[in-house]
Amino acid sequence: MSSSRHFSFETLTFEPVAAHDGVGRIGFTRVVEEGAGGAYNFLDMSVVPPGSTIGEHTHADDNEELYIVIAGSGVMRLDGEEFPVGPGHVVINRPGGTHALRNTGAADLLLVVIEVRVRE
Repeated sequence: MSSSRHFSFETLTFEPVAAHDGVGRIGFTRVVEEGAGGAYNFLDMSVVPPGSTIGEHTHADDNEELYIVIAGSGVMRLDGEEFPVGPGHVVINRPGGTHALRNTGAADLLLVVIEVRVRE
């Protein structure tokens, strides 16, 4: 497989960032940029350490995000509702929706985030 279409948490380099004014820093890498020919705006992979957060933020009405939890555990806040997430969970952050994520576990939370355009 081409390296531009195959990604692994074990082989990527993650930049420490404060995600949406969250608590602590997360490891972040954008593995696919908008304009790469896909039907999505971007594909990110993130490592959220214990106690760290992706701060609450609201998206525009022209996109939605898919959060795919690969490993670890946390609490997702989605449009005012909170619920636990863990490996295998997929959360759809709707257009114009507000969301945040907090790692409540003892291990890193590994996350894939895909932002897709909303079709009119």
